[in-house]
Amino acid sequence: MIDRDTWGEIAEVVTRNKLRTVLTGFAVAWGIFMLVVLLGSGTGLAEGIEYQFRDDAINSIWVSAGQTSLPYQGLQPGRQVRLTNDDYDQVVTRVPGVEHSSARFWIFGNQQVTYGSETGSFTIRAVHPGHQILERTQVIAGRYLNPLDLAEHRKVAVIGTVVADALFGKAAAIGEEIKINGIAFRVIGVFDDEGSEREREFIYLPISTAQRTFDGRNRIAQILYTTGDADLARSQAMAGRTTEILATNHGFDPEDPRALFVNNNVENFQRFASMMKAIRAFVWVVGVGTLIAGVVGVSNIMLVAVRERTREIGVRKAVGATPASIVSLVLLESVLITTVAGYLGLIAGVGVLEGLGAVLPAEAEFFRNPHVDLRVAVAATLLLIFAGTVAGFFPARRAAAVRPVEALRDE
Repeated sequence: MIDRDTWGEIAEVVTRNKLRTVLTGFAVAWGIFMLVVLLGSGTGLAEGIEYQFRDDAINSIWVSAGQTSLPYQGLQPGRQVRLTNDDYDQVVTRVPGVEHSSARFWIFGNQQVTYGSETGSFTIRAVHPGHQILERTQVIAGRYLNPLDLAEHRKVAVIGTVVADALFGKAAAIGEEIKINGIAFRVIGVFDDEGSEREREFIYLPISTAQRTFDGRNRIAQILYTTGDADLARSQAMAGRTTEILATNHGFDPEDPRALFVNNNVENFQRFASMMKAIRAFVWVVGVGTLIAGVVGVSNIMLVAVRERTREIGVRKAVGATPASIVSLVLLESVLITTVAGYLGLIAGVGVLEGLGAVLPAEAEFFRNPHVDLRVAVAATLLLIFAGTVAGFFPARRAAAVRPVEALRDE
């Protein structure tokens, strides 16, 4: 156990050389400060990227129709691909691994929606019940669409919170009738959405009802489904199989890049995850490199300190001090300086991240909530102790090797 006299000696040496101590500590504090700020910024960037995926299921594939750009089996390019209910049925039954699914039928442009004397202009989405999972829709009152609504072509609607506020104010919307272009629909649910404000302005209708009511026939605009626990390779195979089915149905080259637009969120998320791993690795390399530079500086300064105290060390050894006691004295001084300075750098880094988080706007999308978690703080603390030990090891070993006779001759 370290006695009080040893700590007193270390404190006396540190206070006697204030400038040297401050300069020594600053190098380590700056290294830890930069490491914490870089790691926290990397976390903020990662959370910003994850925030981009908040609105849709990350294990989902979205397919939209396009226009052919390649000739195929005697057919000229430039043909419009028109998806149908049959395409949707084939995809969800013939593509292995499809979990939740929906098609979308667009009623183009904002539609006039009225309730009593209140009127608004909102966008209509006609979908299947699985759309709730794909869009991460949060029903806060009533219920979402169900299979019976589609099978019986019910005229029911699930409205966003913005629509509910505009038409009903503080009154309950469930069970009330609204008119969309003069056609009555009963409100069965009110939903919220983590996406943008625009997502809360939609009205969801059963796709079978909307197709019949608004002359949609069997047309759809999109096919979307979740891939369950499929990994990247399986999700890509599912997307490829979807393209093959639709290419056969509509007579276009499966390799045509513009006939279909396939958005694989599994692939997108994996790409961003890989990018974030690379960024985190780069941050650690830069941060630890800065810290190592500080540790080298500490070690050099401690070597100078040992050189200045050569005579003192010789006297200690002459009166019976063991090499272990000399080593521990130098090591403790190094660990004390690096730990205290590093802790101050750690606090300063956390303070900067907290301040940055406080001034960021709530709607910031690409950089959110920069912070350092507990595991990183513990790792930084252990790194500090290790750094102090490394910084003091070589000077301590040199001090322990001093021969008393030569030290006493030293001027």
